[in-house]
Amino acid sequence: MSQASCVSLNGEWALTYGPQEHGGVGSPGELTAQGWPTIPAHVPGNVELDLVAAGALEAPERGNRIYALRELETHQWWYHRQFVPPALGTGERVELVLDGVDCFGTVWINGCEVGATDNMLIPHSFDVTDLLREGGDNDLHIRIDSAVLAGREPEQEAVEYAFDGNREGLHVRKAPHMYGWDIMPRAVSAGLWRDVRLEVVPPTRWRSVYWAVTSIEADGTRATVQVNWDFVTERLGIDGLTVRGRLARAGASSIEFTSSVVNVQGRQTIWVNGPALWWPRGHGEAALYDARLELLDEAGVVLDRHVARLGLRTIGLRRTDVTTEEEPGEFVFVVNGVKVFAKGTNWVPLDALHSRDTDHLPKALEMLADLNCNMIRCWGGNVYEHDQFYDFCDANGIMVWQDFSMACAYYPQTDAFADQIATEAAAVVKRLRNHASLALWAGNNENDSMCCRDRDPNEDRISRQVLKDIVRRLDPHREYLPSSPYISPELVSRGCKRDLWPEDHLWRRADYKDPFYTDSRAHFLSEIGYHGCPVRESLEEMFDPEFVWPWQNNIQWLTKAVRPFPNGESYTYRIELMAEKIETVFGTVPDSLDDYVLASQIAQAEAFKFFIEYWRQAKWRRTGILWWNLRDGWPILSDAVVDYYNRPKLAYQYIKRSQTDVCAIVAEPVDGLHRLVVTNDTRRPVIGNARVADADTGEVIAEAAFSVSANGIATVAEIPQATGNGMWLTETRLKDGCVLRNHYVTGELPMDLGDYKRWLDGMGIVRG
Repeated sequence: MSQASCVSLNGEWALTYGPQEHGGVGSPGELTAQGWPTIPAHVPGNVELDLVAAGALEAPERGNRIYALRELETHQWWYHRQFVPPALGTGERVELVLDGVDCFGTVWINGCEVGATDNMLIPHSFDVTDLLREGGDNDLHIRIDSAVLAGREPEQEAVEYAFDGNREGLHVRKAPHMYGWDIMPRAVSAGLWRDVRLEVVPPTRWRSVYWAVTSIEADGTRATVQVNWDFVTERLGIDGLTVRGRLARAGASSIEFTSSVVNVQGRQTIWVNGPALWWPRGHGEAALYDARLELLDEAGVVLDRHVARLGLRTIGLRRTDVTTEEEPGEFVFVVNGVKVFAKGTNWVPLDALHSRDTDHLPKALEMLADLNCNMIRCWGGNVYEHDQFYDFCDANGIMVWQDFSMACAYYPQTDAFADQIATEAAAVVKRLRNHASLALWAGNNENDSMCCRDRDPNEDRISRQVLKDIVRRLDPHREYLPSSPYISPELVSRGCKRDLWPEDHLWRRADYKDPFYTDSRAHFLSEIGYHGCPVRESLEEMFDPEFVWPWQNNIQWLTKAVRPFPNGESYTYRIELMAEKIETVFGTVPDSLDDYVLASQIAQAEAFKFFIEYWRQAKWRRTGILWWNLRDGWPILSDAVVDYYNRPKLAYQYIKRSQTDVCAIVAEPVDGLHRLVVTNDTRRPVIGNARVADADTGEVIAEAAFSVSANGIATVAEIPQATGNGMWLTETRLKDGCVLRNHYVTGELPMDLGDYKRWLDGMGIVRG
């Protein structure tokens, strides 16, 4: 980031609002005559939070109150505050920077219109220098028009597609989930949801700085780094300027260079001998270098400085278009020449009201590390995350799969929309491309698989041309995948058959051991999940008391399903689905709340454990699993393993055991035998001892010493298939003293809930 000085305009504002009839209010001068109410507002913020604070709206998190937001969707919102501008030096300018305006904003300084915004997902900036009054108060007005009304204006073309409730968002650059999703309520919010500031811009400054690791020697002894720069200046003569760069790491010699300026653009190649490489979790240290680039004048005075944290690594994606028995193909991430089995989750909205995202971020990031995730997929229905998210992933060895913000639709193919997406993508790519953790750009979530039934997704100009071109031009050393899952021309030519997809999202109303899951030929699962009920305390917090129980014919349970509209049918099936999954595992649905919650959490926990371990025991035929999902962004009933109140479900503890770097797994029986498999996701051999014992009797069923090669997998014992339901407890002791525990449930479903309660008490699991 560049080192510009700034004045924060966060804090207290005034908010005036009313229905946007007949186009609403056109300018600040017309606002007083309208007679609309004015309340205090906080920036960053969402208008709904300000209404709640002012007593004009009930908090929407509880019961059915989310539906009260529907009326606000067609309102217009006016933010206002006064400020004193910063003092300027010679040639300096002032820019008003809006990191997040949701969404259609128009800006006035001292009654003069400055400019407009039309995209919630990226920052906007305006040069306001010539409009400022020196030394005194200045007026800033920001009008936000209704996104829903704007979304109704374009005529729909026959090629476009979205779910009925999401059609208004096709032409509007808001997070797709805000129009209603199966994991989030409909909350088409408005507001200044990220920082607002005045930035003092020097006359000579960096416009862009791009650090790229272009190669790592096979033996890891040398890394090649390129730094590309571009600056702007009002100077006519630039020959006396100098670029000075530095790569430094604590405890190591720094690497420095200087370059005389002959052009406003330049590139320097740096060779780092004996580099400390950046590795994903489990494979080594996520080493980072401080990277600094300075622009100096003739006297050696620093005119501008750019600083970043750089990881020396290469990340590639080896993939084929199809997978068959004859041609197995692959879909695997390769870091510094080493294949990495990806273990992790999908990152979905932290809150329906995004100004609160940063409140939830520290705890959610802590969970990522606690669960030993080495990859996370930033799902395409979300916003682009704050810098703190990517900084954490850099420092903790968590690879980031980054979707562009589009999901489950066929978007407009017009020139205007293509231009808007190109602008958005360029801003996002330039902001994130220096992060070591960023492993992959993906064009969207499920657009290909949603549309391949009746059209060729390869005709989509947005994912095949616009986004691909932006990544190629601005981040050429990083992989791009058009969609997830990607339906290539080769797949289309073979009828889009699902059993040919190398990467897949597996969702079905089925037993978690159903052949739909176990017979999948996919190498990589970027989505898979299973419903689980939150704990009683969370249910009591999200429902009005009379709606906590029972679940049947319960309007508030349907609301938390999540049903976008009060009389709609979308997603209401998810309540029955949760009960179905309980019945599948235990043969009956408990009639008491506490047993219902426990049974649901056990079903979910066993499912997640099975999915992760089933994929890991087939390493390298299978190469990664990103389960759905870590945490809810609203009080709902869902597949998340942590609810909105940060209370973990049982699945959290099971996943923690299943995602250790070294894991002993009891495989499903084949020909009357279970394999005891030890998988090693580290770059060093591991030696240890694994023991399997009966949970009820303590009898040792199998015990084996093992040695597993680096990044390898081995079958260390075979166990005769058990008769009937039971639980086996696995204890693995590694040579370094680490003790790991796991379990396996024997027999066929359903099993007895009473038996499972007894086993659970002996597993050493701390329940949420």
